[in-house]
Amino acid sequence: MTKVVLLSFDVEEFDVPEEYGQAVPEAVQFAVSRQGLDAILQLLDDLDIRATFFTTAHFARHHPATIQAIAQRHEIASHGFFHATFEAADLAKSRAVLEAIAHTPITGFRMAPLQKVNDQAIAAAGYAYNSSVNPTYLPGRYNNLAQPRTAHYSHTLLNIPVSVTPLLRFPLFWLSFKHLPLPLYQLASVWTLQSDRYLSLYFHPWEFTDISEFALPGYIKRHSGQGMLRRLTRYLIWLKFRAEFITYSEFHPPRRSQCR
Repeated sequence: MTKVVLLSFDVEEFDVPEEYGQAVPEAVQFAVSRQGLDAILQLLDDLDIRATFFTTAHFARHHPATIQAIAQRHEIASHGFFHATFEAADLAKSRAVLEAIAHTPITGFRMAPLQKVNDQAIAAAGYAYNSSVNPTYLPGRYNNLAQPRTAHYSHTLLNIPVSVTPLLRFPLFWLSFKHLPLPLYQLASVWTLQSDRYLSLYFHPWEFTDISEFALPGYIKRHSGQGMLRRLTRYLIWLKFRAEFITYSEFHPPRRSQCR
């Protein structure tokens, strides 16, 4: 299998400050995410890279023209109906809303914020793949060390976990990207790419906006805005020489491959 990169962005309401006691008007939540999303789309156009945008139906309803434009070049997938709340019916409801807005089939789902969700319910709602598992241990969030580390099938549903390194299961998600020296993150990426033949990466548009004014821990605000955009630009240029970028829906690992 050719080495590939599955690059994704969770397009959602910027409600992170509310987890830390700061109320943020919904209009501001949308504006912060939209500003970062515009910067990301420009970067992907400049580098000729396609990505998957896991989008809440709530965001799509407020920015339908943007979602339609993204769907012309990239993949739109479901990130639930709302970012802060979830009920089982949202699986089918969010897919229906996104398909009506994007005018394209919605085949993928990612639960916010990578919480457990039933595979059978996802498949029954019409999805072909699920990318809701970070197969590592993150204190206060989840312990998924017993979960398969790499892509695998659950009956007909393809599960595509977030990439973690072999052996150590060090997570290659947005927080580690912010805090590791870039050469060290690149080394972990090469190790994982050589072993698995693919990388599954995710970020949030609000990371690419200046969020210094919000009451957030420093580990979340670090490298936000232009600093984060420059950092991602360097990384993606470096990665383009080592793998091909495809969308999640284009990723079809053989069923015979063993999950690790």
